[in-house]
Order: sequence, then structure tokens, then C-alpha cells
Amino acid sequence: MNTSKRDVRASSVLSPGREEDVTEDRALRPVRFEEFVGQEKLKSNLKIFVEASRRRGDALDHVLLYGPPGLGKTTLAYILAGELGVTIRTTSGPVMERPGDLAAILTQLADRDVLFIDEIHRMPPVVEEILYPAMEDYKLDIVIGQGAGAQTLKLTLPRFTLIGATTRTGLITAPLRSRFGVDAHLNYYQVSEMVQIVKRSAKLLGVVIDDAGADEIGRRARGTPRVANRLLRRVRDFAQVKGDGRITKAMSELALTALEVDGLGLDPMDRNILQALVDKFHGGPVGLDTLSVAVGEESDTLSDVYEPFLIQSGLLERTQRGRVATATAYRYLGRETPEKAPELFGTTEGR
Repeated sequence: MNTSKRDVRASSVLSPGREEDVTEDRALRPVRFEEFVGQEKLKSNLKIFVEASRRRGDALDHVLLYGPPGLGKTTLAYILAGELGVTIRTTSGPVMERPGDLAAILTQLADRDVLFIDEIHRMPPVVEEILYPAMEDYKLDIVIGQGAGAQTLKLTLPRFTLIGATTRTGLITAPLRSRFGVDAHLNYYQVSEMVQIVKRSAKLLGVVIDDAGADEIGRRARGTPRVANRLLRRVRDFAQVKGDGRITKAMSELALTALEVDGLGLDPMDRNILQALVDKFHGGPVGLDTLSVAVGEESDTLSDVYEPFLIQSGLLERTQRGRVATATAYRYLGRETPEKAPELFGTTEGR
């Protein structure tokens, strides 16, 4: 399956797919800590780290943001830069193919600037290696020439802050991870927080929404702000065409049913995954690649986008032998729950 097909499927509910959606997503992003809903403990700690660095007049220590997609890692990176009052430069791991690509960015940074690298786990090793001295000693080694005549030029960099974001902490090498001074894990949001986010976004979009309508969207948004904003826009479309433009509980239910998003927030791909586990593989365990072929989706998309919420909801488990469906998954699908067995309903996590 090619990448474009994978991206289209993943964007069906879980991420914005249209250019209009992407633009609106950016407009809905909070720009200060006070506007950012949820992640209270993490937010409190980050405030302290920012204030301490400002009082010292020094760069904030390097920050690693990790967690499932759509929880606000990019938003927090921009908020940190804004609170520090510095410029942020952004790139992503896959974009930097050669050391020179990263060197060009590093040499343009000013003192205390923020460099944000999304998907940092996908950075090529040859590029990652020049980050080590840059992060630790603010030094950059550039090799000029080739062969016996090659020379190493050492440059001094301004004291900057690297913010890395990833959904796959297990793929970050130990040397790179050890150079981050702040380890920040983002968790799924509570329903009450999701409702706040929906109401805030509706206000910014100029959409009239009542409490029951916001609650319905918040409950089905998978604890993920990006999904909440995505669903809000689609419900808004239904409200404008099928109603008077206002989002009520009835209108939310109508739209979300049409979008095949159920009361738990599961979409057709979630159900395909569970049905494949239960009906084709007798509940598992089954390997990720095999499950990927069975449902027609990229294995990376399954592990990064779908599995975290299914695990959080108690519907799927990762064991040392593979993925398994839980008793809760059987009940959700209306299937008879088999007798429990350690290998089927174990709790040992693994890839």
C-alpha cells in the first residue's frame, strides 16, 4: 500500500485531510499556557522550567514531547517558544536527509531560539550524530572535502533549545534521548477537558453549540483534541445543511452516526481491527504485520494511530506473542466471550 493511500485513510476521522481543515486547525491552536486545556501536571512543570530559564537568561533545556498523535505536541512547542519570547524554527526528521540539511538550520539560530523537530525518531543516523555535540556542547562539526584531504571545521552555536516530538519513543536511540533534559509525556484527555476544547473551538469558528451538543462530540473524540476539532467541523457541516446551523445533541448524534463514529469514538477501521482479531484470528495473539495485511492498513498507522486508543479503551492488548482482543472487545462486538486463558488475556506488553 502506498503512503498516499495510507494518509487518506488515516485522515478519515483521526486527522485533518483537507487544506481548509489544516488551516482551521492552526487557527484553533492555543498560543499561551492559559489557553491550553488539559495536561495540567505537565503544563505546570513546563511553566516552572520556562520561568526558571527566563530568570537565568539562559536557553530552556532540550525537551522531548511524546505521546499518540493529535494530543498537542506541536502546539506545546509553539507555546514554549512564545512563552520564552523567542523565534521557533520547525522541521521534521524525514526531511533532513543529509547532515548539511540540519547544519543549515542550526547555523541560522539566534541565542535561546527554539528548534522544533517533529517525528524526530525518523531522523537518519548520519544526521542524528551531528546533533549530539550540538545539543550537549553547542558545537557543530562540519566536514569539508573528501578522502585524505578532508578537514573538519568546528563552529560554535548559540545556546538553543531543541524540542523533539515523537509518537515512537522506542525508536529513539539512547544517546539522543539522554541529551534531552525534559521528558514530557502527553496523555489522552478526560471527557470534561474534551468538552472544554470543543466549546473553545466552536467559539473561534463562530459556531453556535449547546452543552449537550458539545458533550456528545467530546465523548466521541477519543480523548484527542485534533479529532475533536475534526468532528466539530464535520458536525458543523451537517448543522448548516440539515439544520439551522446550531449544533445540538440531536444534530451531533445525526452527524456522528453518518460519519460512523460510535459512542466510544470508534470508527470503521477500529471495528475492522477488532473484528479481524476476533473473527479471523480467534482473538489472537497475532503479529502486527499479519494484522496489517488483514485490515488493509499500514502497520505503522495501526501501531501509531489506532492501537493506542484501543489499548486505552481496554479493547486490545499487546503481548510478547502479538496483539490480542480482550473480553471487553468481545462484548463490544456482541460476541460470546471465550474462557479466559493467560496467553489470550495476559497483560504483558510487547511489540
